[in-house]
Formats: sequence, C-alpha cells, structure tokens
Amino acid sequence: MTKKTLSTKTNNPSINAFLEKIATTKSIKPAAKRGRLLFAMDATASRESTWDSACQLQSEMFTASDALGGLDVQLCYFRGYNEFDHTSWLADTETLRKNMTAVSCLGGHTQIERVLKHAIAETKRSRINAIVFVGDNCEENVEDICNTSGQLGVLGVPIFVFQEGSHPHASQVFHHMATLSQGAYCHFDSGSAQQLRDLMSAVAVYAAGGRKALESYSQKQGGNVLQLSRQLTKEFID
Repeated sequence: MTKKTLSTKTNNPSINAFLEKIATTKSIKPAAKRGRLLFAMDATASRESTWDSACQLQSEMFTASDALGGLDVQLCYFRGYNEFDHTSWLADTETLRKNMTAVSCLGGHTQIERVLKHAIAETKRSRINAIVFVGDNCEENVEDICNTSGQLGVLGVPIFVFQEGSHPHASQVFHHMATLSQGAYCHFDSGSAQQLRDLMSAVAVYAAGGRKALESYSQKQGGNVLQLSRQLTKEFID
C-alpha cells in the first residue's frame, strides 16, 4: 500500500495559517469527560446558493469523532427576522445530521454576537471545548463581537471560524474572533472542499479526545490532518 506523503505546506495560505494556529491551541478537556462542541451556522439568504452542499460537508465532520464515543454537539443557527435557534446537546450523529439538513436559509441580518453570548451561557453551565462557526458576512458592531470573543478566550473556549467566500469586512471580523478567543480562522470555497472536510473533522476529533485522539486519527488520514497532528506534538509556547 502506498503511503501518503506529508508536504510542509498546502497550496492554500488560509489553511496553512489555520494549521499553524491550531497547533498552539491547548485542549483543556479533563480526562474521562465527554467533549462538547458548539457548531454554529449562518443561515441567512447570502449562503443559499451553496447551502445544501455546505450542510452535507459540515455534517460529515462528525463521522470522524463517532468512534471516540465522547463528543456531544449542539447545533445553533440564525436567519430571518431575529430568528435564533439551537438544539439540545446531541450525542447521536445521525440525529445531528437530520437537524442540520432540516435548516433552510432565510433572509435577515447576522446575529453572530448572539451566538457568542449563547456560548458563554452554555460554557458557564458546563464547559464547551470548542466552537465552530461557519459564515460569510458580518453586519454587526465589531467592538461588541470582539469583546464577546475575548470573554470566550478568557473562559478557555476557542472559536474555529470557517469563512465561505471572501467578503473583506467579514474576513477582518472573523480573524478578530479567532485571535481573541485563541482559536483559528480558515477561508474556504468550492475548490477547497476536501481540505475543509479534513480540517473540520480534525477539530471534532480534537474536541472529543484531545491531542492523542487526533494523533491516532491522523495516522489513518494523512495529508493536512497528519500535518496538524505533528504540529500538535511539538512543545507549546505559552
């Protein structure tokens, strides 16, 4: 069987930066506790053209963590006129997929700060190990979002931001969210679907089982995930 070779860099600068940043993100999940991942989606109208394919891609990230038996996921989304909803904490991947694919897009303003405040309330009840946010735009007060992201950083909850498209203002805000929460940012488009799937899966595995679980997973996957795992084995710089 031919082994996959590991390149030192991918051809996507955003993914390279994502890998470098996640390598310095510590997993603080106590041993013997289930990981908790909050998965937030922008379901406003601007994402409608790619929504179905994006949902399929996003739902696949949880398959990788199934074998660990230790990841609870809460799905939340915003759309329409002030509509914000979330599921309970789900341990069953199929139920999560059904909830995710049942959501449709509806025109409205973004409610990113509302997502972050919800995450703060949730982690104060029981610690969240990571947040994944997928969106393409931001129509809110930047200072408020930065402040709330910083609060999550203090609480030890990193935000892993995946931006669809290349809206410059949104990119700036999303970078701030990732930096202030000690998370990571990655831009994606239709040409980086496989890399995005790999990285999202890696975040799910990392939230469920920490570095050791990711190292084991990476040996099977190779490529970007193996690179990520090798970076995580290096000494952390505090």
